[in-house]
Amino acid sequence: MSDVTIEKSGRIAIVRFDRGSRANPLSLQVMRDLTDAARSFEADVETSAIVLTGGENFSMGFDLRDEEAIAKRAAPLAEKRFSVATGRRMCQAWADLQPLTISAINGWCVGGGAALAVATDLRVMANGAHFYVPEIERGMNMSWGSVPRITNLVGSAKAKRIVVLAEKLDALRALDWGIADEVVADPMAKAMEMAERAASMPPVALRMCKQQVDAYANALAHTASHMDFDQFALSQTGGDFEEAVSAFFEKRDPKFTGA
Repeated sequence: MSDVTIEKSGRIAIVRFDRGSRANPLSLQVMRDLTDAARSFEADVETSAIVLTGGENFSMGFDLRDEEAIAKRAAPLAEKRFSVATGRRMCQAWADLQPLTISAINGWCVGGGAALAVATDLRVMANGAHFYVPEIERGMNMSWGSVPRITNLVGSAKAKRIVVLAEKLDALRALDWGIADEVVADPMAKAMEMAERAASMPPVALRMCKQQVDAYANALAHTASHMDFDQFALSQTGGDFEEAVSAFFEKRDPKFTGA
């Protein structure tokens, strides 16, 4: 049974992904299911808005314990390269959708969860929610095509504070910086309100105008990030990656050497 569900009502759809654990991490299978969920709307000309939401936490990011992902590290280069691009394909599938997409974010939105959230058009965060990109602290680069998207939202200086310095943003700071569009007690209710507004608009004009904005905002995004999944694979071969993951599981500060 999939951890990803789709519910439709009129011109609005709700996509939920919930693995039943507090962290709600993104395994390779969940990422494939989320990709399939996004692509299921490709021939849907009726839906005007899609709300994406996770569990208790939107997602604490990529599942470092995912047995399939661990096994792929020893796979042949071509297979490994395809595997590490799974998150990028997921995010691109969501970014390519013609309906307006809105993430309703509870709890923590971390790493891969953050990459997924910025691939949607809008983000509504709960009062106590947080946005955090810890990839560099785990000995990795931030990938999945997310760096240009984050930079579009907050500008280059703040993007460096989020991606390079791994600063945690509470909901109000995320709103101030431009990551969040709304901060409310009930993000799902607000996301549905925004979806209903989108659903009241002329559906074809909505899609055309959204595509115009995206075409301008992302004109150079692929040029900037087309190698990020190869960089991600390269970073996993280094000693700093192994040290970062070990330190994370052992709950200690890592000691990086540039290895």
